[in-house]
Amino acid sequence: MSLKACGINPYLNITPQRRELQPHGTLDFPCGGYAECYTSAPDRALPWHWHDDLEIIYILSGEMTAEIPGQCYHLAAGDCIAFNSGVLHCGSTDTVCHIRSMVFSPSLVTGGKDTAFAKKYLSPLTSCGAFRAWVFDPITEADTIQQFVTAYQALDQETPGYEFEVRDKLSAVCMALCRRFADSLDQSGTSRRNQNEARVQQMLAFMQENFSHNITVADVAGAAGIGERECLRCFQKTIHIPPMQYLLKYRIMRGAEALLTRPTDTIAQVAVSCGFDSPSNFSQHFRRFYSCTPREYRLRGREKSE
Repeated sequence: MSLKACGINPYLNITPQRRELQPHGTLDFPCGGYAECYTSAPDRALPWHWHDDLEIIYILSGEMTAEIPGQCYHLAAGDCIAFNSGVLHCGSTDTVCHIRSMVFSPSLVTGGKDTAFAKKYLSPLTSCGAFRAWVFDPITEADTIQQFVTAYQALDQETPGYEFEVRDKLSAVCMALCRRFADSLDQSGTSRRNQNEARVQQMLAFMQENFSHNITVADVAGAAGIGERECLRCFQKTIHIPPMQYLLKYRIMRGAEALLTRPTDTIAQVAVSCGFDSPSNFSQHFRRFYSCTPREYRLRGREKSE
């Protein structure tokens, strides 16, 4: 069982403490499983992100607020939520929340894009405008929740033939979603993302790829081919934070990661690599987010690892 950080988005390591059961999955078995603990700390939440895979999260203990553009879901222990492919989402908690999640490619279930499983079920499901996120009912959909729990346990334990069980149980979950949204499935394959979300995804990807450079609102807007005012409107309407605030938090999180994973780098080197113009500016913002200096954060990390 591998223990390493995972990038939900190709450029974003969500939490250095993320434990992977199958890191990113593999080409021949595209499924990752994660055991995580979220807190109110800035680096222990699930920031806005998206991916082409389906994601299912089960709340093992505590409470969590999951969000997609325009919708919040308040989840408690025993709840289970599914996010569709390509949907922006995030998660946070005011206390402590332990979750189990699986992120998997539709191809795990379909076996290929030209199969009946893809054409009749998964392609319409991932293109379904009505299915952006779904919280399974703990009473009427208890069997589906248990299917997910069993799939996660199989991936965790890795007993001989676990791949068959994981695929079987996740197929059952997907079939349950297909039945739930049967009246809304769009077999024409049209996208369910609205224009604002598509633009924000483009701009987030730009910031995540270029966070070490000097970036202006005009640069961010240009990544989506829009003006600055429209950029600000899209961010506010979709994820409710200005682009520069998102960029600042992203840089700070990457800086925190670098402090622990690049122990020979000086604070100044970490600051520059994360897009800050000076170590003092980096330290000032870092203290606001983590209530300690970068040096203190690095020392605490070393003490925990010893």
